[in-house]
Parts: sequence; C-alpha cells; structure tokens
Amino acid sequence: MTGKNRSWWGWGNVEDAVADGELSQLIDRVRALFPNADLTEHTAPDIGSFDVPQSRIRPPKPLAELASTASAERMAHSHGQAFRDVVRALLGHLHDIPDVVVRPRTEDDVVAVLDWCSDAGIAVIPFGGGTSVVGGVEPRVGDEYTGVVSLDLTALDRVLEVDPVSRAARVQAGVLGPDLEQQLRTHGLTLRFFPQSFEFSTLGGWLATRAGGHYATGPTHIDDLTESMRVVTPAGVIESRRLPASGAGPSPDRMFLGSEGTLGIITQAWMKLQDRPRWRATASVSFADFDRGVEAVRVIAQSALNPSNCRLLDPAEAMINAGTATTVLILGFESAHHPVEPWMAQALEVCLDHGGTLPEPVRYTDSENATARNGAAGAWRSSFLRMPYRRDALAARGMIVETFETACTWDTFPQVRASIEAAAREAMREVGAEGVLTCRFTHVYPDGPAPYFGIYAAGTWGKTVEQWDGIKAAVSEAICASGATITHHHGVGRDHRPWYDRQRPDLFATTLAAGKSALDPAGILNPAILIDPS
Repeated sequence: MTGKNRSWWGWGNVEDAVADGELSQLIDRVRALFPNADLTEHTAPDIGSFDVPQSRIRPPKPLAELASTASAERMAHSHGQAFRDVVRALLGHLHDIPDVVVRPRTEDDVVAVLDWCSDAGIAVIPFGGGTSVVGGVEPRVGDEYTGVVSLDLTALDRVLEVDPVSRAARVQAGVLGPDLEQQLRTHGLTLRFFPQSFEFSTLGGWLATRAGGHYATGPTHIDDLTESMRVVTPAGVIESRRLPASGAGPSPDRMFLGSEGTLGIITQAWMKLQDRPRWRATASVSFADFDRGVEAVRVIAQSALNPSNCRLLDPAEAMINAGTATTVLILGFESAHHPVEPWMAQALEVCLDHGGTLPEPVRYTDSENATARNGAAGAWRSSFLRMPYRRDALAARGMIVETFETACTWDTFPQVRASIEAAAREAMREVGAEGVLTCRFTHVYPDGPAPYFGIYAAGTWGKTVEQWDGIKAAVSEAICASGATITHHHGVGRDHRPWYDRQRPDLFATTLAAGKSALDPAGILNPAILIDPS
C-alpha cells in the first residue's frame, strides 16, 4: 500500500520509527520528568536469530498455496501490539508461535480452513491487521490442540458493492483502513471511522472487537455503522438481513460484534457511509482546573450539539503529548452539508461559562480536502498518530509506556478516577517504577465519559513486562471494583479475561458458551477468548 516495510516486532513501518530531532526531543522531555532513568537503547534481535520450532501441521493440498511456514511469517504473527508484546519481542521472549499462517483469498477458502482445522483439532486465531493490544491474536492456546493456524484475512480487501442511494457499501473484512477509504473516495463517500490503528487495522478487526472510531460523541463504535454482517462458522455461514434497523428479536449482528473471532470469522459486512465532510471547525480551549473542564464536557455531551471531536486532556497528558501544561479541550465540528459556525459558537459558550479560555482563534475550513488542524489541536493530532512509535522508542529504553481505558457514568467518574489514581500510584511504588498517570477523554456520551489513562514510568530493563503486569492488574482491579467497564474499545482478548469474567453476568456466560458449542463444536476458534474452551 505504501511501499514501506512493516516492523516485525513493533508498531507500524520501519521507515516511520522515531529518529533524529523527534527522538532527541522525546528523550529530553523524558529526562526532564525522570532525571534518574536509565535510557540506554536496546535493539530488537534479528528475526532470523530465533530458534523457531518446526511446524507441527501441514495444510491439505488445496490450501497449501495459501499457507506459509516461513519462520519470519510465523514470528510476525505471534503477537499483537501492546507494550508487553513489544518488550517481549525486544527481549526475544516470544514462545507461542503459530505453526502455519494462512491467507485465504475467498470465503470458500475460509470455509475450507475451518473444515480442516475442525477435523484435525487445530486452533484458528483470526489475525486481521494484528494490532490487538489485549492478547487477542496471540496463539496462547495450551497443549490441547495439534497445532495453531494464524488466519490472516488481509487478502479479502475489496469493496464489493456500493449503494449510493442508501449510502452503504458491502465490504470484505480484511481491508485495511486506508485501502477502504481510497476505494470509497471514488464514490464521494466515506466510512469516517478512524481509530488510532487505522493505517494498520482491518474492518473485520474493528467489527470483531467493537472498536471505537475518532468521533467523540457519535457514532463512536463500529456497531453504530454496521448494517449487516456475513460470518463463517465451523457449523455454517450466517448472514443477517440488510436493514437500517429492526425490532425482530435479538440482533444477529450483536452476537458477532465484539465476539473477537471465538464464534466465527467475519468475512464481509454492509457498512453505513456518509458524504465526505466539507465544513470543519477546530478549537483548543484551556481550563485552569481539570474538574471545570470535565463539567464543561458533560454539558456539551448532553446538549445534542454532537461535536465530532471533544477530547479533554489533563495537564500531564497535555504536557507530554501537546507541550502545554494546562487542561486542554480539543473541540471539533464537521459537516458535508452545512457550515458549522453556530454549533462551535454554542459549544464555546458552554466552555467559557465554565472558566475556559480560547488562547487562539477557532480555525474554520470550507473544502473537502482541507483541514482545520493547526495550532494546539494540530499538535495533539500529530502526537496522537505518533504515540505508538514513541511508545516503542521509549520501551526500547527501559520506560514503561502504556495505556488503558474504561467508561463510566458522570456521577461515578470522580470516584473512578480517584480509585485508579490511588491504585496506579501504589502499584508503581510496589514494582519500583517512578512514574506518572495521565488522563484524557476519548469519547463522551450524555450519560458518561470514556476516560483513557496513560502510564509513563521509569522501569528496570529486563523487568518492565513484569512491572507493567503488576500495574495493569492493580488498575484493572480498581476499574472493576468501582463499577466501570474493563474496556471501552480495546477488546477483551486474553489479557482482560479475569476482569471481564467478573463484569459479565454468570448466566450470560453460560448462554455464550452454549452459543459457541453450537457454532464451533470442536472449539477451535480463538480458544480462551471471552470464555474457556469446553
């Protein structure tokens, strides 16, 4: 797609890694926060240096040309993109490796793979873009399977049909974000769904994890943009009827949205589109007090103004990623059909009523291809897209840099935040990592925010995975105990299972297990995701 080389161990493209002036500024900023940190650089081992075990399985002849047992392919498909994945790769500690990588070209190929694996007792891990940060694509399946197949769907990458009247498209699930938008552009339409992983993640991955997009108020989740889905299961193919809405019983789509590949393989979906936006407005509002900013955001979220961007950064988050030591609200509106000045004016009036100030003028654009992303808002967006690369650079220097997110109601947010802050501070003290906790809102609803927390801590090289695991367990306990959700949009995977099990009703877990038994009788699909194998 870009002619660049994907990193086998870290985020994104090798050519886009942090370097030169950006790296110097990053190191200087970290040294200012943690003057005693050991920032010695550690490089990833060559992918060819690993002692990769011989594949235990061999695909049948009809699938052989779609399969690869090359060590480099298997290593690249052995992990996701969480902090712990990156550090384990840097240390050479990747021990769960798929036996075969299979890239189906058609839905019939997917059916054939599931038939083969069901008969042979082979676990199947849907891979997509491989950007999971919760262990969702790791082949940690135990010894009860004869082998593991990593099912890479990125060859199923086409927009198959466009309905311009209803503004919808039938899209194969393996398409990467940029390729999807490029194919829709010729029709003057857009899905307008841009998670941070947009460049490297797939539509199927978004659907399987109930991903969150860039819209801060609505539509926030991929659920909101899904018209119908087609899913291949070991027991057969399920396709829901394409409708704008329906009250005919429980939704079939809801069963597979968020199922993370344990119930079936999503192969295509009808997605709701929109016209490409023309009018945009962006403002950066400063607050002297984070709590005043929270109250302003709550009022905006309940005002029906529906800003496309409404991201509140606490002073620590703003300083680390936007260079300003104050609470900042990045506020944005966009439309394909009308200017947005009145909506921005009303939202700013709310901000000013809550003590907000406007350090720079609002930026407006009136062009499909132009942006309004200069100033502090532009700095934040640039930093947002570069965060995973900067995370890798710091992880290679012994820093613990990771995020976790949740959602809660407005009335409980102060207590949720206080509980998480206390747990994070105590956990960092216990694991011996000096650090800071940051907070921002990524999405906001009339009844509550989705707080997104960041940990920046000086770790001990060789122990940072264990240190992070201790911190993660502590903050997850605080999230669960305070009644918030263990994840707003990152998925459950294998890493969130202990807290997901406590969040969901027990009878629902039994129902889910019954559904899996019907759809996947041999229990081969992404074992241990959401429920234990029977």
